[in-house]
Amino acid sequence: MQFASRAAHPASAFLNAVALLAVTAALIAAFVWQFLFDELPCPLCLLQRAAFVLAGAGLLLNLRFGASPAHYAMVIAASLGGAAVSARQILLHQAPGDPGYGSVLLGLHFYTWALAGFLALIAYCAVMLALDRKAGDNAQPRRAGILAGVIMWVFFLVVLANAASTTLQCGLGPCPDDPTGYDLLSWW
Repeated sequence: MQFASRAAHPASAFLNAVALLAVTAALIAAFVWQFLFDELPCPLCLLQRAAFVLAGAGLLLNLRFGASPAHYAMVIAASLGGAAVSARQILLHQAPGDPGYGSVLLGLHFYTWALAGFLALIAYCAVMLALDRKAGDNAQPRRAGILAGVIMWVFFLVVLANAASTTLQCGLGPCPDDPTGYDLLSWW
């Protein structure tokens, strides 16, 4: 059975670029905060970053190959995993007097912001699946605009920087529960 591919909603590419920009901004904010305030991410924080990377990859695929239910499913699956990790971290710090892990931004910890971000991504995908309901899976690469291309490259570079930082922090083994420094730089 062969399905005819239909065009996505006219605003689909723009909205996916804005969503990818938001995911990239969240990764940049966490990365900059890590160095600016010398707060190393815990293993749960690293899992949340990985979920944002996977969600961003689904959005990037929408920009590069066109809107697809499979790409939105990838964003939803990554967001569900990230929301579960964020909710777990929130629940870990519910005891009275527990200050939580890390500093706060606008009164909320980063893992609380991450949960809100993952829930927003799930809601975004629900709306986009309704808007792009006529678009079928189309594996043909398409030309992205200059702005979308810049956003994709910035996302790619931020992912590489986060991967390098995590490798420096954890080395080739498991990440410490309460990180105090960069494992691979300890000889320095």
